[in-house]
Amino acid sequence: MSQTSLNLVAISIFLMTLSVLLGPLVNLSPAVPAIATFAVLGIATLDSFSLQGKGGSLLLDWIAGFSPEHRDRIVHHEAGHFLTAYLLGIPISGYTLTAWEALKQGQPGQGGVAFDDAELASQLEQGKITAQMLDRYCTVWMAGIAAEALVFDNAEGGSDDKSKLAGVLTSLGFSASAYDQKQRFCLLQAKNLLQENWSSYQALVDAMRKRASVKECSEAIALNAELEVSP
Repeated sequence: MSQTSLNLVAISIFLMTLSVLLGPLVNLSPAVPAIATFAVLGIATLDSFSLQGKGGSLLLDWIAGFSPEHRDRIVHHEAGHFLTAYLLGIPISGYTLTAWEALKQGQPGQGGVAFDDAELASQLEQGKITAQMLDRYCTVWMAGIAAEALVFDNAEGGSDDKSKLAGVLTSLGFSASAYDQKQRFCLLQAKNLLQENWSSYQALVDAMRKRASVKECSEAIALNAELEVSP
């Protein structure tokens, strides 16, 4: 069962427990929470086996979307990926900020910034990758966490990014200690890039909030870069 479905199960158990405790106070029939719980569990099972977790992702993302801070974190997180990829010369094919947007664009999970990683995939298939290529992509993967840490002093997202990084490094034979070292190094690199281009980052966040196109976002970055170097 996917993590999303497990989250749905956890939510249903919590709601049932809460309703059992508070039900007598509001004259709520015990059958109501039981039926609701079985319904959620059924949806979670269907989602896990038939929808590959997309339904659960949509539901959880919709619930989380009521939090302004959550929405703000997502924009800042994805802007970190976007700007770092732009600066490191990795082509960006699109981005999404919600699970619904991701579903419409055919992206898995809750979406994010989509890169052209054909060159990376080609090198991985051959079982070898240049150090420069590895560092570029690892830095981009850690940039969302770096952005959250810089803006909010902590990072709540990034588990998928760490999984991608771990998968690639494991396939290349990195030990656990070497993986930790590479993760810390790339996180620091990402933070430095963002701090050195902070006005461009802020302009990008504003553009992504407005759902600007990739081209418009890139133009916002370039414009602010020119302003930073102008006398």
